[in-house]
Amino acid sequence: MIIGGGPAGNQAATYAARLGAKVTMIERDIVGGAAHLLDCIPSKTMIATGGAISFSHRIGGMGLVEAPPEVDIPSLVRRVDGIKDHMRDDTTELLRSQGVEIIMGSARFTGTHSIEVDTVDGVRRVSFDAALIATGTRPRIPEWCAPDGERILTTRDCYPPKVFPESVTVIGSGVTGVEFVHMFASFGAKVSLVVSRQQVLPGKDPEAAAILEEDFLSRGVRLLKGARATEIERVESDAGSRVVVRCDDGRVVESSHAVLAIGSVPNTDSLDLAAAGVEADAGGYVMINHHCVTNQPHIYAAGDVSGKLPLSSVASVQGRKVAEHVMGLHTVEHRHLDYDKAASAIFTEPEIADVGLAEAEAFALGRKIRVTKVPFATTPKALINNDPRGFVKIVSDPATGVVLGGSIVGQHAAELISVIALAVTANLTVTDIVESLLVHPALAEALAQAAE
Repeated sequence: MIIGGGPAGNQAATYAARLGAKVTMIERDIVGGAAHLLDCIPSKTMIATGGAISFSHRIGGMGLVEAPPEVDIPSLVRRVDGIKDHMRDDTTELLRSQGVEIIMGSARFTGTHSIEVDTVDGVRRVSFDAALIATGTRPRIPEWCAPDGERILTTRDCYPPKVFPESVTVIGSGVTGVEFVHMFASFGAKVSLVVSRQQVLPGKDPEAAAILEEDFLSRGVRLLKGARATEIERVESDAGSRVVVRCDDGRVVESSHAVLAIGSVPNTDSLDLAAAGVEADAGGYVMINHHCVTNQPHIYAAGDVSGKLPLSSVASVQGRKVAEHVMGLHTVEHRHLDYDKAASAIFTEPEIADVGLAEAEAFALGRKIRVTKVPFATTPKALINNDPRGFVKIVSDPATGVVLGGSIVGQHAAELISVIALAVTANLTVTDIVESLLVHPALAEALAQAAE
C-alpha cells in the first residue's frame, strides 16, 4: 500500500510491481505528485521561458540584432499545463501497465495493517502487509500571513500564470525564493527579495551566492538583507490593489504582489499516524532509519515527508530502496543511501549546483582538503556562448586525490555536476577526471582543468 503518487511513491510502485508485489496506490491530488507537477515542473518550465528571454538580451554579443521577445501568456499557460498533463498521463499509464491499482482519495490509518480512503464513491477500506507513506509536503504559511491566491501568493498560486506582476516581493532567500526572483525578473517585473541572513542561499557556497547576488543587482533586484518579514497587508485604493510587506527592522516594501517561499510542512496531519503506531517528530515529519523504515517494521516513509533532503531525485531512489527492502532484496548486495552525496541544483541564471563535501563545511570540521577552482571564462565554449560567468570548484583529499565534492556556477551547471556527483559516489580521483577524454570545445573542459 503506497500513500502518495509522487516520485517516491511512483518508483516504489513500479519497482515493487516488477518484483512481483501486488501494489495499490492512493493519491488525493494528482498522480505524479502535487509538489512535483503543481510546483517543481511548472516553475522550471517558466524559468526556461524566462531564460530564453534573458538569452535574447545577450545575442547582441553574438553577431545578432537584439529583438526582445514578447510574452504570450495564453501560450505560456498552455505550455505549462501541457507539460504537466503529459507527465501525469505518462506516469499513470506506466503504473497501470504494471498492474498497479490507483485509488483517488484521501487516506488515513485505522490500524497497523489497515486504512480507510475517502473517495468520490464513498469510504473504501483496505488492508495491507506493508505500507509506504509518501505524502510529501505543502508550502508553509506563517500565522502573520493570509494568502488570497490573487495578490498574496504561495508558490503554488503562481502556476499557471494569470498575469505577470508589475512588481513582486519574494519572502525567503533559499532555493525556491531565489528561483522565483530569477523567474519574475526575467519576465520584466521589479523584484524585491527579503533576505533574513546576510547572503542569499544561506548554507551554500558564499562565492556562488555572491555571483547570484551580483546578477540580481545588475537586473535591478532590491535585496533587503538581514530582514525578516513580520506582516503582509493587502491595501486597496483608487489606484488598485497593492501589497505592503513590513519587516522586523522597520523596513517596508510595497509591490503589486508578494510570494511566500519560506519552506514547507509535511502532509501528515490527516493520516492519523497514531492509529498505526507510527512516530513523527515535532514538525510532523515521519522518522525513518537507513532503510526508510519507521518505528513500525512494515511501514516505510520516503520523499519529502521523511524529513531528508527535499529533492525529487532523492525521493525516487528512496522509493526504489523501499521496494527492494519490502521484497527482501536488502539481504543481498544493497547499498544504503548516503544523503551527503546527493547532487542538487538551483535553476537561476547562472545556474548553481553542488554535491558532496562543501569547502566551508570541511573548514568547520577541521578537515584537510584541496580546493581547485577554474573560471568558465578560461574555456572556449563559454566565450562562444557569450556567457563566461561562473566557475567549477572541486574539493578533493590532498593525500589520495579522491573527489569529495564540488560546486559549479554557470550555464548548464545542473548537467555538469553529474560528473562530480559520479566521482563522489564512486570514490573516483581527480586523476580519473583528468584522464577522461572529454569533448572540445565544451564547458565540461573546466571540470578537467579544475581536476588537473
